[in-house]
Amino acid sequence: MAAPLSAAEAAATTTATGGPLTNRWLALSLLVLVAILNYADRFLMSGLAQPIKQHFAIGDAMMGALMGPAFALLYTVFALPIARLADRRSRVAIVTAGCAVWSFFTLLSGLATSAGLLAVARVGVGIGEAAYQAPAAALIAAYFPPAERGRAFALLGTAIYFGQMIGFAGGPAIGATWGWQSAFHALGVAGLVVAVATFLVVREPARPVADVTAIAERQPLGQVMRLLIGTPTVRYLATLLALGTLSGITFGMWGPALFERAYGLSTKAAGATFALTFGLPGLAGMVGFGFLADRLGRNDPTVQLRLSAIALGGTTTLILAVVWIDQLWVARLLAVPGGILGGGWSVAVLAGLQYLLPPAHRATGTALVLLITGLFATVLGPVIAGQFSDWVAGSGATGLRIGLTVALPTAYVGVWAALRATRTLEPDRRALANG
Repeated sequence: MAAPLSAAEAAATTTATGGPLTNRWLALSLLVLVAILNYADRFLMSGLAQPIKQHFAIGDAMMGALMGPAFALLYTVFALPIARLADRRSRVAIVTAGCAVWSFFTLLSGLATSAGLLAVARVGVGIGEAAYQAPAAALIAAYFPPAERGRAFALLGTAIYFGQMIGFAGGPAIGATWGWQSAFHALGVAGLVVAVATFLVVREPARPVADVTAIAERQPLGQVMRLLIGTPTVRYLATLLALGTLSGITFGMWGPALFERAYGLSTKAAGATFALTFGLPGLAGMVGFGFLADRLGRNDPTVQLRLSAIALGGTTTLILAVVWIDQLWVARLLAVPGGILGGGWSVAVLAGLQYLLPPAHRATGTALVLLITGLFATVLGPVIAGQFSDWVAGSGATGLRIGLTVALPTAYVGVWAALRATRTLEPDRRALANG
């Protein structure tokens, strides 16, 4: 049974100056739009992997580095201090500034004249995107009461699939007509426009009195880190998100290339087929999971984590089957349940974190989990698959299948972590609230 919420944990109702908040659904819609651009930028590199490889004459290992470490290393480094700042300053300003920065570097990605310069631009994109996820999650937790956060985070999660469709289908469509560079230019301009609009419309919620008091005490970052790392549920949720994401993002980054090589599709057709085959079921699964989690987890938040374990285990098994299927129609058939199950498992992690963490540490705690996730998933996943592909069988379909088969089963450890977290969530929440 969930413990009663304190006033500090309830949703905000006014701005810091006492004025009315932006309508929460309008605020969420704009944050979803920002998130769509965030993910579209990441998946654009994957959707255009083949023409970029050909343009710069690079192999799978280097392409994996461009999709992973070039973006993620400074993303993970900057995420924690930016989140710490978001626990004290305007989350709206931080999110929109980050959007403007990554959009500017996305524009520069389309101007790169070498793989090295493209890598530098992707580093800039990663710095900008470090300002998004943890501050945005804390902002949504401030706008929405706990009973509605599952659906709020599910709607935010739909950005992954809309971004996937833009990156995998829209980007290659633009690239086929005007060149791959034009896709980066278009996405960068769109991001700058959305950043300005969001900054002008969304108002910063007032922080609870208890939160303001905690900020005034200014606990050292090291002390906060020791508190969070020493909490078993934080460790379990970090393991769940890191390894589940490693599996999912590796398949997401390399999936279009696999479809292109295994089924003889063009870059444009492979991106569109992959995006629609997995994207639409995933979108449905994300929304459905959010509403189901809110309904079933109303009196027991651990139900969400059990649903997450079932969904992650199921989607991993189905995706592994897709990797080795030789018939496109069978792969597309398996993608429907695989996408539905894969769509919503991560909702429980973000919702669980916001439930677990006291308001003064929400952005910092979320960023810590995302830091661990970034180091394992975004940095290692695409590189592991690409490197094994080059080592084992070259850049053909068999090599990529082997690389994916090495990376994807790590998600099963995440399933174990989700089940462990169901036992520690409530006692750890009480311990953090009291200390």
